[in-house]
Amino acid sequence: MPAMDDQANRPVAGILWMIVTGFCFVMVTALVKTLGGRIPAAESAFLRYLLGLVFLVPAWRQLAGLKLTARDWRLFGARGVFHTLGVICWFYAMTRIPIAEVTAMNYLNPVYVSILAVFFLGERMAARRILAIVAALAGALLILRPGFRALDPGHVAMLFTALLFAGSYLTAKILSGAHSAAIVVAMLSMTVTVGLAPFALMDWVTPSWGELAILMGVASFATAGHYSMTRAFAAAPVTVTQPVTFLQLVWSVAIGATFFGEPPDPFVIAGGGVIIAAVTFITWREARLRRRGVTPPIHATKG
Repeated sequence: MPAMDDQANRPVAGILWMIVTGFCFVMVTALVKTLGGRIPAAESAFLRYLLGLVFLVPAWRQLAGLKLTARDWRLFGARGVFHTLGVICWFYAMTRIPIAEVTAMNYLNPVYVSILAVFFLGERMAARRILAIVAALAGALLILRPGFRALDPGHVAMLFTALLFAGSYLTAKILSGAHSAAIVVAMLSMTVTVGLAPFALMDWVTPSWGELAILMGVASFATAGHYSMTRAFAAAPVTVTQPVTFLQLVWSVAIGATFFGEPPDPFVIAGGGVIIAAVTFITWREARLRRRGVTPPIHATKG
């Protein structure tokens, strides 16, 4: 039986793995928020990636024998720059604005990917896809409500986070045609660790053992999230698993209200719902086009 048929027959497994993925990524945000901003965003991100290098041990043999072309080095380097700056903005935002808002605005990542793919990968955009993107941006405005409330620098940081991660994912899409997923992820971890180091050293604050333990937890949940997401994509089509990501917003609202005193905001929930509906439609459209050999899917992942 073809691989696609195997995928189509395991939707429950894919949904369950994506539920685990959402929980892991929400825990990443929650743990970073518990740090309270005492450690600068760049340093927190650097320590998260540095501690996370231990999870790359199984890939060291592959990395040792890796031979990269000049083009590969440029692409890996460019992705490292995009992701480094995106992670700094993301860690900063997590200490400034409610967890639910961070989660909801993260849904913009694949929307930006769709837009940038037109300019940098030469992909065409049909009218229905354009309408879905407009709807997603309207959802973002519903969350931000400029003119009706004061915007925090964390909101601006999240807008840049989504854009920078989109650049990272587009570069990964190009690299995935020549290298395995393990190599692409491993190279990202190393380049981002190196990229974050100078930013971290510019304003270094010695972390306590407790803070290091929290950041190790961040690295563990992030790694587990990427693993479970990979299992979800292997078990079921993205069109099945994509809508489940809305649960991340539900958990974010619950955790924010329970542990951080962040009251549920109906505008954030509604805006996040609009964005995820638009992203689900875009994912469904791209899955149909992919079956005709037009374009690969968009996987919205995190740092």
